[in-house]
Amino acid sequence: MISDLILMNGYGIYVWSAFAFTLIGFFSLYFIISLQLKKEQKRFEKNFTTLSEEKYTVAINQEINKEILKHSGSKV
Repeated sequence: MISDLILMNGYGIYVWSAFAFTLIGFFSLYFIISLQLKKEQKRFEKNFTTLSEEKYTVAINQEINKEILKHSGSKV
């Protein structure tokens, strides 16, 4: 019974290889996007901390900046 599920009347090799390829593709995309997000957050924090005092106070009060800094782990 389990071998019928694995073999799928001779189509099992195609089905399982497609399934594995899809999972590998999803995990690799997730990993790449996660790395890029962390890189962009670090770049944002670097640019954010080099602002002048006046621009910093304006930027810190914007909701989008609060949200980005909250998720990046920085202290607002």
